[in-house]
Amino acid sequence: MDEADRQVLRHCRVRLVRELQVASLWDALLNRELFTPDMIEDIQRAGSGSRRDQARQLITDLETRGSQALPVFISCLEDTGQETLASLLRTSRQATKRDLGAIRPLDLHPVVIKPVELKPEEPSKPPPGKLAPVVLGSKNLWPARPEAPRPVDIGSGGFSDVCGPDRAKGNADLAYVLNADPCGHCLIINNVNFCHESGLRKRTGSNIDCERMQRRFHLLHFVVDVKCNLTAKQMVQALVELARRDHGALDCCVVVVLSHGCQASHLQFPGAVYGTDGCPVSVEKIVNIFNGTSCPSLGGKPKLFFIQACGGEQKDHGFEVASPSPEDRTADSNPEPDAAPFQEGPGAVDQPDAVSSLPTPSDILVSYSTFPGFVSWRDTTSGSWYIETLDGVLEQWAHCEDLLTLLLRVSNAVSVKGIYKQIPGCFNFLRKKLFFKT
Repeated sequence: MDEADRQVLRHCRVRLVRELQVASLWDALLNRELFTPDMIEDIQRAGSGSRRDQARQLITDLETRGSQALPVFISCLEDTGQETLASLLRTSRQATKRDLGAIRPLDLHPVVIKPVELKPEEPSKPPPGKLAPVVLGSKNLWPARPEAPRPVDIGSGGFSDVCGPDRAKGNADLAYVLNADPCGHCLIINNVNFCHESGLRKRTGSNIDCERMQRRFHLLHFVVDVKCNLTAKQMVQALVELARRDHGALDCCVVVVLSHGCQASHLQFPGAVYGTDGCPVSVEKIVNIFNGTSCPSLGGKPKLFFIQACGGEQKDHGFEVASPSPEDRTADSNPEPDAAPFQEGPGAVDQPDAVSSLPTPSDILVSYSTFPGFVSWRDTTSGSWYIETLDGVLEQWAHCEDLLTLLLRVSNAVSVKGIYKQIPGCFNFLRKKLFFKT
């Protein structure tokens, strides 16, 4: 959905929530394939299940349904006798597109500024007959103030702090206690093959990522469970099953998702990942399965999510810096994006944007392979840049550094790879530092 249509929905949101009659819309939305049956069920269960909550969720999800979603929705309103709302949206849409069309970029011309020559100043001389005072003595007469320790650059992996983490690691007020063995459960969802109707390509190289993460988290004392090629419904089912387990004797929980991804409207966490049937599951929904209500035995314990998927379809060419970044792409490498191909029909899913805010959850960290809106690169022979780098950083530094420092190393190393650029990032709601059990 383009920016103009999103603005229309947000401008009319209050009135839509107040007046929209959702019960008569379900069949029209299904017949026009604007939503799938599973999506309709999710909307009907939103909040308390009231008409207003359903209307609110429907408007939020409508932003994810592609470039033709708004005109199709207007047609559905007309088909169900809601002419007043249909007219409101149509008129607002025409006005918004007219206003945006009236905006023209400024015609700016570059101006060349020439350097100004500066003449060196001659040292001032004391007037005749007067002597200038001279201070005699050692240059080191006063001891220099000791400098504070600074991070040390150790190469492409990032920076190393000369102060060790032992003080924080042993303090339960500063760091999570991860003493249990096993430390916790780790679920890896690896989607490689997608149905033909989805239009999504096979994710060649993802099995290498899966093997890396399976081995790495086993070495970090997690019980690892791998599930491959799940539909959207099966993904949610697997996550719910994990959340319903008793985590009382464990200290942590990890979820790794390897799949195609897309942008999605959100309240807390951006983005969505695809099931093999081409239906998206929002990252927000994945995270909320493990909230305090659904998974009380993980209350106060860190819940970590690693998402290897595209955040959108933009390719980042980067920008020139004084010292060019090394190009990590070899002659026989074949990087692919984990972006969903853009579809011009109602099945398209695109564009994020927070439409409201909620209280932030605690003890949660979501690490994304790429910045929202951009593709995430995967080499068909060696796996994704993000997972390969994450595995290497964990192997070398997990024994002595906390998770956020490790992820900074990952971001720094990935950012210098390839012709197209990528930089991982995270949404961090942890209350303490996290040191893995090694």
